[in-house]
Amino acid sequence: MTIGDAVFAWLGAGALLAAVLPRVVAGRPLSLPLVFLGGGIGVYLLPLPLPVVDPVDDRLMAEHITEICVIIALMGAGLALNRPMGWRRWATTWRLLGVTMSLTVAFTGLTAWWLLDWPPAAALLLAAVLAPTDPVLAAEVRVGEPTEDEHDEDEVRFALTSEAGLNDGLAFPLVYGAVALVAAAGGDWSTDWIGGWALKDLALKSGIGLLSGWLIGRLLGWLFFQTRSPALRLSEHREGFVALGATFLAYGVTELLHGYGFLAVFVTACSIRAEERAHGFHNVLHDFVEQVERLFTAVLLFLLGAFVALGGLESLTWRGIVTGLILLLVIRPLSGWIGLLGSRMRHSERWVTAAYGIRGIGSLYYLAYALGQHSFPVPARELWAVVTFTVLASVVLHGVTAGPVVKRLDRLRGTTPPRP
Repeated sequence: MTIGDAVFAWLGAGALLAAVLPRVVAGRPLSLPLVFLGGGIGVYLLPLPLPVVDPVDDRLMAEHITEICVIIALMGAGLALNRPMGWRRWATTWRLLGVTMSLTVAFTGLTAWWLLDWPPAAALLLAAVLAPTDPVLAAEVRVGEPTEDEHDEDEVRFALTSEAGLNDGLAFPLVYGAVALVAAAGGDWSTDWIGGWALKDLALKSGIGLLSGWLIGRLLGWLFFQTRSPALRLSEHREGFVALGATFLAYGVTELLHGYGFLAVFVTACSIRAEERAHGFHNVLHDFVEQVERLFTAVLLFLLGAFVALGGLESLTWRGIVTGLILLLVIRPLSGWIGLLGSRMRHSERWVTAAYGIRGIGSLYYLAYALGQHSFPVPARELWAVVTFTVLASVVLHGVTAGPVVKRLDRLRGTTPPRP
């Protein structure tokens, strides 16, 4: 048996499990990501002829695989949201982005600087890559499939899904900030980089991402639903792979314009949805994207488990463990609670929203990307160990608790959970 044969066998088994497991684990203290993460660890502990998985040495491959998974997930999140974007309608989202994300970055950076004794640039990088949330890794806390009713989403699921859709893009300026800082000061602190970073990496690239996503979304929305040519009106042909075309087009064009492609993909999805909100074609697009996303997520979590089994956490110290746990158990819940003070959410909803800031694939992508831009005054394997542990702990903690917690929250509200 060759390595290639074993890979094909595991890919086939993984694809079948990805189709079956979501229904098996629904509502239970278990999740699909947790199963595949554990599967990767278990399989790679066996004496089998499997390829070595090392995102440190194979940084470019890790960057591109996680990149594809993130942009597909962002398209799926945008297509699933029923609520039209607006200042008041998305008030909870703006709180989580403006207050919660800012506090999380600040306190995580300070913790890394103080507890890990990392230089400012490395501490900022850790805070930046762990800033985005990822409800893809716990389906119970994200919205279900698209419906015609904008009120057919509870506030917790809406808040966590919309937050993840936007903060995956808004973390990019923070990553660029860490890269700019290490380029300007190495292991020290400097303010020389802030002006150029604020103008180019924060304002200009974010603006290009938002504008590009909106324009591409409007154009595609017109093409899907409004054009007079039946051959071009793609909503009548109900081909789900069109969603991948929209995803890659929005991402590629925006990146060519030197904007933030992650931001553009999510805005494109929201703009397509807004063009003809009640059309059944949205379900076709969403279902196809969700299936592809599930496959990518399963593969990546399996590979992450393999990396752990092959010694990915050997550089992890007790200080790194404490840093990850402080982020998950203290910093994110308290930052989320503060950000949601004054909102209309119930007490229980506020705590669930604050606590379920899941870390996942986006963090792995940002780390791989940043390490390809500049070297940092902390060994790459130590950075990967801390981030991998935090994602691992998040998958276990949130994967085990999300189902029962959200199920109880639905009972308290007297509502029926959305169909995944």
